[in-house]
Amino acid sequence: MQIKKIILTILIILCMNMLHAQATIQLYDGTVPNSKPYSTKEWWEPQSNGDTIVHFTSVPTLTIFLPDKKIATGTAVVICPGGGYWVTSIVKEGFAIARTLNKMGIAAFVLKYRMPNDSSMQDKTIGPLQDAQRAVQLVRMHAAKWNVDASKIGIMGFSAGGHLASTEATHYTHSYIDNPEGISLRPDFSMFIYPVISFQDSIGHIGSRDQLIGKNPSPNLRDYFSNELQVTAQSPPAFLVHATDDDVVPVMNSIVMYESLLRNKVPVEMHIYNEGGHGFGMYNPTTKDKWMERCKNWLQSINMLPK
Repeated sequence: MQIKKIILTILIILCMNMLHAQATIQLYDGTVPNSKPYSTKEWWEPQSNGDTIVHFTSVPTLTIFLPDKKIATGTAVVICPGGGYWVTSIVKEGFAIARTLNKMGIAAFVLKYRMPNDSSMQDKTIGPLQDAQRAVQLVRMHAAKWNVDASKIGIMGFSAGGHLASTEATHYTHSYIDNPEGISLRPDFSMFIYPVISFQDSIGHIGSRDQLIGKNPSPNLRDYFSNELQVTAQSPPAFLVHATDDDVVPVMNSIVMYESLLRNKVPVEMHIYNEGGHGFGMYNPTTKDKWMERCKNWLQSINMLPK
């Protein structure tokens, strides 16, 4: 009976949170690239705070949230929820964000990416990046179908999802997926919220690093996935949010990314709150300020939303 109650609870939560979603699609047709047979089943765990945590993702999906056509702007965002590359905070850092973006006239696509795992992947270091590249590729491929402007597709990530988003924003020149039509994998803008950026010993979130590239990565691999070191003048404009008292992912992650973008003359805006800790999602409880409003203003300033 207890198992049935858990299943029923999960189904109710899914229905509630998917109410405004038009569809959930598998990211790939046929076999997932870079995968191995994997018997562990994905598990959705409802939380008392209204969030839902997804465990053991090996089959990635994209959940589509389209705004009312009357207010649609053509702008789109691929959202990468966080979870330390262990789990996915699918509601607080995914579905809830998507619904708010819809109110701004932005199409939102929540990426449930694969968790890096040697048991389910041939090379776990590139699995999540493949999924992020594929998500951007899919949105561009189907831009007309989803009423999206193919030149206004961005990526947003939270915590370890911020690492994934910043990896996609700095590693787009090398395609880790099949791309016979040469569709651009470069996001047109990027948004990193209390992100893991660096894998350097001094400021990196070592748990995320261990999970993605192993406990004893080579210096070259560590540097390759320290995304502040991969910024170029062609990197997309960026928006960053962090809290000074974040004791999980040091605020220096955002600061070194800001400095790197600045050095490369890439448009960048950063908002650092004195308090808020880590993982506050859309609402920092220590301030009346709403970073999503700051985000909207920034999108207007770079001409991704009408002023």
